[in-house]
Amino acid sequence: MISRRSFVLGSGLTALASARVLGANDTIRIGVIGAGRRMKGLLDAADKAGSYQIVAVSDVYAPYRDAVKERSNNLATTHLNYREVLEKDIDAVMIASPDHWHVTMAVDALKAGKDVFLEKPVTHRIEEGAVLTRAVRSSKQILQCGMQQRSWTHFRDAVNLIQAGSLGRVAQVRTYWWQNYQRNWTSKPVDTEALDWKLWLGSAPDQPFSDEKFSHWRWYWNFGGGAMTDLFTHWIDVVHWAMKCDQPSRAQMLADKYVFDQWDCPDTIQAALRYPGFDVVYEGMMSSSIDDGGLEFRGTEATLKIDRAGFAVYREGVPSGGQNQNPVLTERSFRDGTIAHIENFFECIKNRKEPNAPVETGVAAARAGHIGNLAYHSSGQVTWPPKS
Repeated sequence: MISRRSFVLGSGLTALASARVLGANDTIRIGVIGAGRRMKGLLDAADKAGSYQIVAVSDVYAPYRDAVKERSNNLATTHLNYREVLEKDIDAVMIASPDHWHVTMAVDALKAGKDVFLEKPVTHRIEEGAVLTRAVRSSKQILQCGMQQRSWTHFRDAVNLIQAGSLGRVAQVRTYWWQNYQRNWTSKPVDTEALDWKLWLGSAPDQPFSDEKFSHWRWYWNFGGGAMTDLFTHWIDVVHWAMKCDQPSRAQMLADKYVFDQWDCPDTIQAALRYPGFDVVYEGMMSSSIDDGGLEFRGTEATLKIDRAGFAVYREGVPSGGQNQNPVLTERSFRDGTIAHIENFFECIKNRKEPNAPVETGVAAARAGHIGNLAYHSSGQVTWPPKS
């Protein structure tokens, strides 16, 4: 195996990205909006990212609010309406609500003069992209999209290798993500007396409470967009970043509900998106977790395979046929990229610089997933922009 240094220099790349470290400055005052499972993960990462204080928390479900209050040493105030959080003396908000609330909450926070960490997908509908972008760019606030690969060191290094031409001409990118929702995850029954279901619905059509919808909202069109906006969004953002192109011209999607009939969104997907000069394919299902998720950038000189654990580069013709060959370069990940991503957000709050995942990147990644879903709803294919 050749050394990383010789490979990089031989590829014309003289320097790889270095992680920036947050300085020990004043404590950042945070408001939490949407305090469910994903927010817990974000706050766990924030605990390792820098000095911060939870000042206020909002959620429509009381147990979620109480859990965040407890982790703040009971210092945080609790609120049913997120707008009350925006009235507090805080520097920023972290938003991890269901997708259909994202843009409304983020725009209100920006108007209130708060910086924003917004979970992906940043939009629930394509037309919301322009609204969110305009709100960010007409303000003086920082908005970091929850695309943590942008701050993950080995993803940054891989992108630099690709952009330096180390793989030759990349004509195809394969993406995939398999998860298993059939597992019997332990969870407490929803206490409907502690939930404001009407407020949770927000702009969504009025409908009776459903434990399944409350727990798995990502798989219902009123609230989420299925795998294309929950999972594919992460990977297509890496593709946009590495290939310097963020809008497909055509999408095809073959998908169905083979296992989870109760969902709106398909549980099994084969999708393909055409970009200028290269294609991106995605495949996944939600009842098999073998192989998890990742990407393969296939170039004329080499192929780079990457996931959240690291990446490996394989040269063409070594050995003949390309079977069972050893990688010529590997890099492993030793730190959760979410920590680095929130670290970058905290740093930008202080220095007012552009974050690693600015609004345009989040809008483009979400748009690609939305376009895939449009193809699903349009007999399997769609051109973009639409001709009419």
